[in-house]
Amino acid sequence: MPWDRNQLAARAAKELQDGMYVNLGIGIPTLVANYIPEGMTVTLQSENGMLGIGPFPLAGEEDADLINAGKQTISELPHSAYFDSAQSFAMIRGGKIAMAILGAMEVSENGDLANWMIPGKLVKGMGGAMDLVAGVKRVVVVMDHTNKHGDSKVLHECTLPLTGKACVHRIITNLGVLDVVPGGLKIVELADGVTEAELRAATEATLVD
Repeated sequence: MPWDRNQLAARAAKELQDGMYVNLGIGIPTLVANYIPEGMTVTLQSENGMLGIGPFPLAGEEDADLINAGKQTISELPHSAYFDSAQSFAMIRGGKIAMAILGAMEVSENGDLANWMIPGKLVKGMGGAMDLVAGVKRVVVVMDHTNKHGDSKVLHECTLPLTGKACVHRIITNLGVLDVVPGGLKIVELADGVTEAELRAATEATLVD
């Protein structure tokens, strides 16, 4: 069976390393915070001005003034720090964030990323995604391998407006894990019960050995 949202987040959490400063994108990536290995210190950064994000609050314990960049209520930790957006983006643009785990609408075989808009649909803006893919050291994408129509989202070339070019290092989908390498994408891991043939059939991008 392909990985579900929580299994995707748990797999993405395996990318974390002790001492990392990490930014989590909207959607499935926010769930990664629930799967940080016990005993590992990972500091989560939010574009809206917070360093050291705690777990999602329990029902009834939410603070409407304490939110992440995706407007979700979050909790703070004893070491949490707050600052303005200018300082937050200085961290991102200055290469201080080790990794961003982001969602995507499309990814190309050379690591181009489209994750911010569909033409014709109302959008509020790109947000911090463009800065993140340009400023962090490593970009990991977490997404479904195909769209609701069954079409591949792992493409030769993105068809949607780009967030960044050649910026993605690793793609984690509900079918498996792919790395961007010279010439295309390399299969690193298959989801439980998914065959290589199934992953290849769902992938438009060039797969290399």
